[in-house]
Amino acid sequence: MAGTSAGIVAGLTAAAVATVGFLAYQAQATAPAGPGGRPGPSASAAAAASKAPRDRRNPTALPSGSGAGERVVYSVDDDRVWLVDERNRVQHTFRVNPGTLDPLPGTYWVSSRSNAVTGTDGLPIEHVVRFTSMDDVAIGFSAVVGDGSPTVADPGVKTGGIRETRANGNLMWQFATIGVPVVVIR
Repeated sequence: MAGTSAGIVAGLTAAAVATVGFLAYQAQATAPAGPGGRPGPSASAAAAASKAPRDRRNPTALPSGSGAGERVVYSVDDDRVWLVDERNRVQHTFRVNPGTLDPLPGTYWVSSRSNAVTGTDGLPIEHVVRFTSMDDVAIGFSAVVGDGSPTVADPGVKTGGIRETRANGNLMWQFATIGVPVVVIR
């Protein structure tokens, strides 16, 4: 009888350990990392995203290793954005002018949007699509209201606005709704 009890206790202990491990994994995978309610970039995601190879013959081609499924891909080194549909097809790609703060490589999610606001540089902007923050400054895509040209950030001001033309800002606004992944690569 003692051998049977020991076997039952061992089985229950193994089941409990497996359950705790599974619950810990679920909690880690769904725990928010900040006020945006979504986890920030993980070390493995940042490492993978930072090494996305380019097609040197076609610099506008979507970098391999930039994820899968519907997403916005933003290269901080190339100052380029790709809007990618659920079938991994590039719907649009365009150049942008970054702010003075670059987001770290990794995967984020669109956490808020504003139709029209004033940017951290004091300029009126529209179609703001935010996905993270750094040094208490929101980082996201936007277009300056005006002639349609993207602006260049004043290096003396902390800005997180990744500026697009108004036409590209309209495309981003239509594509990048709340919860759409934003993959930042080097």
